[in-house]
Amino acid sequence: MLFTPSPDELYDALVRRDDAFDGRAFVGVTSTGIFCRLTCPARKPKREHCQFFETVAQCLEAGYRACKRCHPMKTAAENDPVILDLMARLNADTGRRWREGDIIRLGHDPSTVRRAFKRHFGMTFLEIARLYRLRDGFEALADGERVIDAQLSAGFESGSGFRNAFAKLAGKAPSAFTGNEILKAHWFDTPLGPMIAVADQTHLHLLEFADRKALPGELKKLEQAAGGIGIGETRITQQIAAELDAFFSGRSARFETPLKLHGSAFTQDVWRRLTEIPAGETRSYLDLAHAVGNPNATRAVARANGANQIAIVIPCHRVIGSDGSLTGYGGGLWRKQKLIALEQQFVKGHAT
Repeated sequence: MLFTPSPDELYDALVRRDDAFDGRAFVGVTSTGIFCRLTCPARKPKREHCQFFETVAQCLEAGYRACKRCHPMKTAAENDPVILDLMARLNADTGRRWREGDIIRLGHDPSTVRRAFKRHFGMTFLEIARLYRLRDGFEALADGERVIDAQLSAGFESGSGFRNAFAKLAGKAPSAFTGNEILKAHWFDTPLGPMIAVADQTHLHLLEFADRKALPGELKKLEQAAGGIGIGETRITQQIAAELDAFFSGRSARFETPLKLHGSAFTQDVWRRLTEIPAGETRSYLDLAHAVGNPNATRAVARANGANQIAIVIPCHRVIGSDGSLTGYGGGLWRKQKLIALEQQFVKGHAT
């Protein structure tokens, strides 16, 4: 059953404009016929005039109209015109070398841009732009191009700059790849940003968002355990890419890619319990501790949840706080919000 905070807890969150509930609960105001996100800046209604809903669809079905101030049918990031403008420009030219002066010439205040992107994505716009350029170089190497060609594809004028950026992400410079590594890393795009999958010919070892700060450390540990990671596709990375495409398009929440789990017996048990949570439902850390047979192990469960390095397939995003708040997520709370909202489709039977 989907966990839902009590109406009193939600009203308290509404009064505080608690962004932990943003996109996970909505308020319908009976006196106006309008529904809002809980962070809406409008004057707060009285408690007796509030109805709370889990989804936008429920609000619409109850006859409420969307608020024109907080735009509850959009995510928080999609409401920010600065983010919309810069991300549209970035997607139109991923190889562009962005500098702070470019942002100023567009009429944006750099400090405002920095705060907005850090709040929604956990990194600055310039960091995201650099990551997009690095992706182009990553794909060039995967296609067998020379390091210098990959560097130019990534828009790096300096060879050392490209090598340093690549080494920070992958743990070693491009020239260190031999092509004979058993594990292969493949970069591909998703609606929630680029992801990196690491697999051999039989199992998926890692699946992470490319901007996750823990990724370089995870790649390093995996490389040490496996004896090296190269660049390229395997039939396993092709399979997970196809399954993710079906997931994001709302066709299927089923993942059948074989997984190779790297963790202690307890950690692996937690991960297996995570895969038992149906799409569209959530559990608290306490629920998960009960599932593994140790109600006192909530902190250990939380650590195991945070150590998951196969995102989405092992759905750690389905674990929330006991009070209904989203709590932490390595890929960013904005992604967690999006994933939970997306999976409501599967609850309603729009996919199998």
